[in-house]
Amino acid sequence: MSKINNKKKLSSQQQEELVSILKARFEKNKPRHKGIEWTKVQTRLEANTEKLWSLREMESTGGEPDVVGYDKKTGEYIFFDCSAETPKDRRNACYDREAQTSRKEHPPKNNALDMASAMGIEILTEEEYRELQQLGNFDMKTSSWIKTPADIRKLGGALFADFRYDHVFIYHNGAQSYYAARGFRGSLRV
Repeated sequence: MSKINNKKKLSSQQQEELVSILKARFEKNKPRHKGIEWTKVQTRLEANTEKLWSLREMESTGGEPDVVGYDKKTGEYIFFDCSAETPKDRRNACYDREAQTSRKEHPPKNNALDMASAMGIEILTEEEYRELQQLGNFDMKTSSWIKTPADIRKLGGALFADFRYDHVFIYHNGAQSYYAARGFRGSLRV
């Protein structure tokens, strides 16, 4: 039940609406991006309009993307999904296509890695997930798949994370599993 849009270009009106939403979120959540000026972010967005499509996909699936950092080496601003819980329209997905096709009974409609790829974003790594949790308390009722090392995935497992008891927990599960309360969070560099 993905709401992913296959037309990867936004009209100027859609761009303006999205930039307005992102600006309002940026101003409302200043502690997430200390030392970063919105005007510079907006200039970067306007110079990379193809990235706006991915940000809109993050927004439309419930991710509430926001700026969480700046890479001095590349000059890129880093956006993460900052919704309180894992994005609503990205739940009920197993980890990857291999897991999805291996599940013969009641297979899920989607998988996290293919959905992220279709959106033009990356699934959060464990390190990024921990960075996100430094900015607030996320996934207090849900959980999110995170990028899984190849050696774990090769054995059939996948990693997910959540925040409980004032701690970030990293867990494992069979990659083919899927739950109503588990989705994935993404990142995008602009």
